[in-house]
Amino acid sequence: MKAGLPHSSRRALLLSLLAGPAAWSSTGHAQDAAALSFPRDFGSHPDFATEWWYITGHARAGEREFGFQLTFFRSRIEATQTMRSAFAAKQLMFAHAAITDLEARRLRHDQRIARTGFGIASASELDTDLRLRDWSLRRGHDGSLQASLPADGFGIELRFAPTQPVLLQGDAGRSRKGPDAAQFSYYYSQPQLAARGALSVQGRRFEVEGRAWLDHEWSNAFLHPDAVGWDWIGMNLLDGTALMAFQVRRADGSALWTGGSMRSADGRLQVFEGASDPLRFEALAHWTSPRTHATYPIRWRIATPAGGFEVRALLDDQELDGQGSTGSVYWEGLSELLDAAGRVVGRGYLELTGYARPLKL
Repeated sequence: MKAGLPHSSRRALLLSLLAGPAAWSSTGHAQDAAALSFPRDFGSHPDFATEWWYITGHARAGEREFGFQLTFFRSRIEATQTMRSAFAAKQLMFAHAAITDLEARRLRHDQRIARTGFGIASASELDTDLRLRDWSLRRGHDGSLQASLPADGFGIELRFAPTQPVLLQGDAGRSRKGPDAAQFSYYYSQPQLAARGALSVQGRRFEVEGRAWLDHEWSNAFLHPDAVGWDWIGMNLLDGTALMAFQVRRADGSALWTGGSMRSADGRLQVFEGASDPLRFEALAHWTSPRTHATYPIRWRIATPAGGFEVRALLDDQELDGQGSTGSVYWEGLSELLDAAGRVVGRGYLELTGYARPLKL
């Protein structure tokens, strides 16, 4: 799930960039989820209102452990589509990047925004090839992704190599986000990516290795009018299993819609989706931001049809202020996954939106 801008969004649907009609729409841009085709669908879908490519992961340099997050957003501005001027902002691009340094107990983050064109920002329709000023994410001929994001006080230079097939979320890539049939996004993941390269912090370079998770979503949908935000996890388990789960929340904290999947290392897939599915999020501990005074649940008990788990943030303060680009404030950070016996079985990311303020639709 992620976030966006007027008629835009992400990972995720999608932070306060979503300032549009209080209804979900799928008019004008038809695509058959069963017809997802790669490498084409690794690329951009500019006829859709909002899209994002989102990579999270963890990596080590010796005993030092880091989390990292990078997201590229694309937003179609419908009002400018008929304008002939080359200066018309028909597509906007945003990007977020962050590093969680567990030893220093600190999150560092940065952001970018620009309209496409003029060599400043672009998103290829043929394959993953995203550029926003000096930040880039590109897919090579061998299927690996190369990320380069030099940021304020830190930097990400990582290569992500697939170790498993693409995972189509929901119904063959069509992931419901609400009780109405039109409330969906096209959504696939690449879990268990082998990450290798360098992270830099305050001028110090660390050669790292780890695991990462990629989500790519595109949609014309807006959040249900009763929704205020969502909670999401993407977890790479130590045995090669991949677990994704989310809930879209109402103002009282109850689940309006839930969804997710678990795929074992040998390819067995279990999909869970819908308000009646036995997927439950129960908050166990909270942290209050000294900056925004938002209170976030940073420890969860999650019951899934595939078993019960606990999610624990590895650093309380992983709040990101994206008001300089997407206009949103959210919590997104490195976390660990425990099984029902309390054993650590994986690492991944937890994303929490709509706590600093409800999403404005």
